Amino acid sequence: MTISKPDFIERPLCSLSFKSENHSYEENLTSLLSLVKQTPVDAVIVFPELAITNFDYDNFEAAAAYSEVITKKLLEAAQEKIIVATMIEKLEDGRIYNVAKVFHSGAVVHKQAKVELFKFGGEHDYFSAGSESEITLFEIDGITFGLLICFEIRFKQFWKLLEGADIMLIPAQWGKLRAQNFVSLTNALAIINQCYIVASDTDNSDTTGMSGIVSPFGDEIRNGKQLCLTETYKEKEVRKMRRYLDVGIA
Repeated sequence: MTISKPDFIERPLCSLSFKSENHSYEENLTSLLSLVKQTPVDAVIVFPELAITNFDYDNFEAAAAYSEVITKKLLEAAQEKIIVATMIEKLEDGRIYNVAKVFHSGAVVHKQAKVELFKFGGEHDYFSAGSESEITLFEIDGITFGLLICFEIRFKQFWKLLEGADIMLIPAQWGKLRAQNFVSLTNALAIINQCYIVASDTDNSDTTGMSGIVSPFGDEIRNGKQLCLTETYKEKEVRKMRRYLDVGIA
């Protein structure tokens, strides 16, 4: 009797490294949509944090209003792909948040607002903080995902909340002076949670440009000057790590 081996999911992962400063919202959105078209049909694509508008505090209300345009365009682009993007958005309570949205099959399948605002950069003067209850695992096509926005990866309690994710999604605008922190934290998160990390940072004058993809074993590849870095998610690698180096993650 022949016992068939289980089929393991594989899916392209794409980490974008994008220079978004000194361009209009429309130019940034057009450029990012062009990059999306170049990715494999079933790719998981992570944009840098607020890649389209940046932290445009001088035009904060206009940036928040533009979230409608961003959402519409990404709904159209994410038919067979998974696209992760953050945007400045005014929610139903009338307050403005830094909101991450996950787009797939023409719908927003997950949404969470940034909980831990970077006070050193003045974010708390403009944004309202999201709820920690939104930091949850979610599933798409048999893959379990978790998401943290930039500064949030410094908070170990969030690592625990997302234990069991197969892929962690990290949109960021990370300060250049703390570049090694970004690399070290994303590598450590992959190792301790035995998952893939897809981290995307802007390549602006004051940010790291150190977007990258990290395997459950801790092997990393970083974009450098590549606009789109691609690696393959292999479910088999996640299961293997959790089986042979059992630290209690299911």
